Amino acid sequence: MSDLTWKTCHSEYIHKGPWATLRTDKCEMPDGRLVDEYYVLEYPNWVNAVAITEDNKVLMVRQYRHAAGIVSLEIPGGVIDGDEKPEAAMLRELLEETGYQFDDIELIATVYANPSTANNHTYCYLAKGGKKVQEQNLDEHEELVVEEYTITEVKQLLADNKIAQALHCTGLFYALMKLSEIK
Repeated sequence: MSDLTWKTCHSEYIHKGPWATLRTDKCEMPDGRLVDEYYVLEYPNWVNAVAITEDNKVLMVRQYRHAAGIVSLEIPGGVIDGDEKPEAAMLRELLEETGYQFDDIELIATVYANPSTANNHTYCYLAKGGKKVQEQNLDEHEELVVEEYTITEVKQLLADNKIAQALHCTGLFYALMKLSEIK
């Protein structure tokens, strides 16, 4: 099998922002053809978790997503801050968004949202045994409602296409597979 990797000859930034950066790369394909402008979105890496409380409820968050113009039912998650370790970021996000603390957390998948145009990836976790220890501590522009569901209800929400965030559906898929191994 031949090498499929492209060589980046030159990169130029078009926009740098706190949440997204856009650059254009000039690339050489393995056969020598040139790609003069390949646009790449740079985002920070993300974390999300299927968070199960000590009474076996799945914590979900409902929030408005402006780019899509929808109110979205999702699993908790967010951006990894700077040099923060992914697991630490996930534990922080769970505490901030839900007020629940988790001591049992396991990485179940690492996925890319759109590797053709974006460079970041998402660490998907399964967190179990959550205990409510505080109220939410949300970021300035965050507004979300925490909801609890049984695992059966979450499966039905997926079957009914009521969870629209693709990366969260992926995390739920891996978590449900992991949980089915336990039984």
